[in-house]
Amino acid sequence: MLPGYNTNGFAHHRLEDAIVVLAELGYRSIALTLDFHALNPFDPDFARQLSVVKALLEQHSLRTVVETGARFLLDPRRKHQPTLLSPLPDRNRRLNFLKKAVDVAAELGSDAVSFWSGNPDAPASPQELLERLAEGCLQLGRYAEARRVRLAFEPEPGMFIDTMDRFAELRDRVDHPLFGLTIDIGHLHCLGEIPIPDRLRRWRERLWNVHIEDMRRGVHDHLMFGAGEIDFGEVLGALKEIGYNGGVHVELSRHSHDAVETARRSFEFLWRASERRT
Repeated sequence: MLPGYNTNGFAHHRLEDAIVVLAELGYRSIALTLDFHALNPFDPDFARQLSVVKALLEQHSLRTVVETGARFLLDPRRKHQPTLLSPLPDRNRRLNFLKKAVDVAAELGSDAVSFWSGNPDAPASPQELLERLAEGCLQLGRYAEARRVRLAFEPEPGMFIDTMDRFAELRDRVDHPLFGLTIDIGHLHCLGEIPIPDRLRRWRERLWNVHIEDMRRGVHDHLMFGAGEIDFGEVLGALKEIGYNGGVHVELSRHSHDAVETARRSFEFLWRASERRT
């Protein structure tokens, strides 16, 4: 597995600078969150920035995952809207964005595109919402297949698909070989989906991306390592046991005000925890 960091934790940096800083700190994988200031596929300057970013990643031998969780990129007034749960034509706006993310991943040779369900923004039955989401995932899967890009779906507390059981229900409907999973370690702990190693073992064949941070039971708040309740020794031990070789990406978006020091401390913490398991 590779120590990684999500660029949503460098919200006050130029993306190019964040990549260089993280490489200097020792990270080997970058979770690139597409946002209004970072590889925005709707920006007229997008092609130039993509070329620069690709060269930097190659220069520093960094792997990548493309993340799509920007809060206000598609709608400046509504957080995380629209989604694949939205009525048409808004639903197509999210699907179009996710297809652009697949294009970015194909150009960068990324390990996967990571995305989530979001929440409904208009009344609909749970069955209708699940059907909309599954159809959107299938459409995205067909698009990704032509570009040889994997899709990593992330269950998220408070969203329509929040738990691993809910993901399993969606997975049964989206029977596509490129449709896999992002597991956020803190989310599992938050929702009481423990022991965490058992969840990692259960989904080892579809685990294509990992987010990591500390968290407390029942509170969806991404915390600095040591500020929550998670045993990271057993988590990293389980990832090693199942042979996971992708990025383990620190996700501390609310620590952007102290991004460099937070990234440094996170790397040191995870390195020590990993060393204790060897």
